[in-house]
Amino acid sequence: MIQKKLKELEEARGKVSQLEQTLDAERNKALAALPSQYGYDDAAAFIKAVKAASGGRSAPKKGAGRRKRAVINNETKKNVKALHKAGKTGAAIANEVGISIPSVQNIKKELGLTKARKK
Repeated sequence: MIQKKLKELEEARGKVSQLEQTLDAERNKALAALPSQYGYDDAAAFIKAVKAASGGRSAPKKGAGRRKRAVINNETKKNVKALHKAGKTGAAIANEVGISIPSVQNIKKELGLTKARKK
């Protein structure tokens, strides 16, 4: 009984593998025909046109993920305080110091540079 089921499983796996190969071949054939369907001589010109149509956006580069967390130390806090006193906005301070806007707000709150909301 078990041997029969194992044999059926192997046959099914072989069938799936064969279907995947067939699907890949058909997909490659369809992709190769795309440039000529849209009136382009070669794939490079077609790709260039697709990129232009999508606004020039491309896939993210490898390793382009989250940035590293900013280290907020006393020096950073001093810089935020000085820039706040100079009249800079929170976004300008964040860009100049290299931290996020919420971090700027947290530092300003910690240093007592924000006003409490009226109730």
